[in-house]
Amino acid sequence: MGKLNALAVKNAKPGRHGDGAGLYLLVKPSGARSWMLRVQTSGKRRDIGLGSIAALSLAEARERAVELRKHALNGRDPIAERDRDKRPAPTFRDAVKATHEALKAGWSAKNAAEFLTSLETYAYPSLGNLRVDTIEAGHIRDMLALIWTRIPETARKVKVRVRAVLNFAHSKGWRAAEAPTKSVTVGLSKQAKGGNYAAMPYPDVPAFVAELRSKAATTGRNALLFQILTAARSGEVRSARWRHFDLDAANWNRPAELMKNGEPHTVTLSTAAVALLRQLQSADARKSEAFVFPSTRGTMISDMTLSKVLKDDKQPFTPHGFRSSFRDWAAERMHEIPEAVAEAALAHVVPDKVIRAYKRTTFLEMRRTLLEAWGAFVTEPAQVT
Repeated sequence: MGKLNALAVKNAKPGRHGDGAGLYLLVKPSGARSWMLRVQTSGKRRDIGLGSIAALSLAEARERAVELRKHALNGRDPIAERDRDKRPAPTFRDAVKATHEALKAGWSAKNAAEFLTSLETYAYPSLGNLRVDTIEAGHIRDMLALIWTRIPETARKVKVRVRAVLNFAHSKGWRAAEAPTKSVTVGLSKQAKGGNYAAMPYPDVPAFVAELRSKAATTGRNALLFQILTAARSGEVRSARWRHFDLDAANWNRPAELMKNGEPHTVTLSTAAVALLRQLQSADARKSEAFVFPSTRGTMISDMTLSKVLKDDKQPFTPHGFRSSFRDWAAERMHEIPEAVAEAALAHVVPDKVIRAYKRTTFLEMRRTLLEAWGAFVTEPAQVT
């Protein structure tokens, strides 16, 4: 228990007044009051100024003294530790980079890339230049309001990632409190319950693909076209790198870290898909780590890049919905192909152990037949109306 109390601090006469454990109140003849901590480091006495009583209350001065004494006992320079906390808190943008650098070793390559891309796209415009110690629930709520009902799944991921950044900032001493939780959604509309992704009827896909190919090529259009041709998930397309492809063998070998089920998966590439990839190849593109569909900065594109293509064309469908289009087409037009093959083409787990064992041999070639037929169907000029 310290020797001083609030009244003693207020009425102390000029001089030095000990509170115990090396903490002193210094009172100048002018009446100015400040805190000083005396510690022993490397056998030497050091006096450390902690600040005025206007900046630190008695309780806060005691708490600060405990922290600095621990640093001294652990062999760290208490003055350097004191001065470290006087540095201004970083911006949210810089805190994101620090969080990513500290935590990415425990993430898959896909999640690490999406962590940065989603925050750059949705959080930076409003939060990027704010200091992390000034961000409150209202800032986060206003940012989320722009995407909360429009792209609910992405909005929820962004909310979690913002929370992770602010909690990391708290652990670094950059903000006094952890991230706000429930209060960030107060005032936001109720999100629609999850359901099926809006899918374009498969007979309409060829006409849409023809229109897509007739327009000036963009990263978004190329990525969406490739997603349609391969019946892949949006995230798998966006995270695809050139090292994942063997164009001579017409295979897309996706590593486990990119897959939803955590298992590596080979996608057979149709003639149309291979032709698209060869058109996109360049000197930079042949670098193994380069993204096949990069942003202007060479990073992974956001999910909105593909969605925007459909939105600009006033199509009420989602990129993911083309997987359903493919599945419906396979069921209605490819009766000779077993249902399990179509499921395997979508990288769905085939539950039956016998079928899964059979898949190791003939399923790959059967999937190649299936996707080649799908590629021919969606790019067939005769199908355009």
